[in-house]
Amino acid sequence: MKVTILLTLLAPILAAPVQALPPPEDVPEEILRTEIITGGRSPLTGEPLTPAEYNQLQEQLQQTDVQLVPDNIQHLIFLLQIRRVIKPLVPI
Repeated sequence: MKVTILLTLLAPILAAPVQALPPPEDVPEEILRTEIITGGRSPLTGEPLTPAEYNQLQEQLQQTDVQLVPDNIQHLIFLLQIRRVIKPLVPI
C-alpha cells in the first residue's frame, strides 16, 4: 500500500523528460576560456577599444599619474578599511 502511494507520487517526477546534455549551440566553457579577447573597454570611459588602442591607453596610463578615484573617495575607502580592522576588536 505504501509502495503504491509512493510510486503514484513519484511517477510524474520520474517520467519527466531529462536533458542530459546542453544544447548544441552552446559553446563549452573550456573553449571560451582559451579564446583570445580581441577587443577591450576603456577603464576611464567604458567605450569599446581595439587591441592597439587598448595597449596605447594602458601605456599612457602607466606613464601619466592618472587618478581613477578622487582623493576624497580614496580617503573614505581608507577609513572604511581601518573601521573593518577595528570593528572585531572593539564591540559597539
